[in-house]
Amino acid sequence: QVQLVESGGGLVQAGGSLRLSCAASDRTFSRYAMAWFRQVPGKERERVAAISWSGITTSYADSVKGRFTISRDSAKNTVYLQMNSLKPEDTAVYYCAAASSITAHYNYWGQGTQVTVSS
Repeated sequence: QVQLVESGGGLVQAGGSLRLSCAASDRTFSRYAMAWFRQVPGKERERVAAISWSGITTSYADSVKGRFTISRDSAKNTVYLQMNSLKPEDTAVYYCAAASSITAHYNYWGQGTQVTVSS
């Protein structure tokens, strides 16, 4: 079972940047598609970015296209989310998750990291 640990969240001013990291415990990390989700209390969880196991295919929510970049380093068993031009509406708890493919159900989840963007 893959264990995922996120880091890198924090408080940033609007227009600033943050990079989230998600470290996986399992060496089979390279076999999984990975994604970043976010959730605000009272709202549905949103998938913001996903990357295939090979790293070749990526997918982004319209709300973050052109501002967020997902990437992975299989040698470090880590997936990243580079977030630029942050907006107050990006404030949420961000979770990383793993699945057998980019469109499959995400079975494994981290504990989440808070991102707060001040105006």
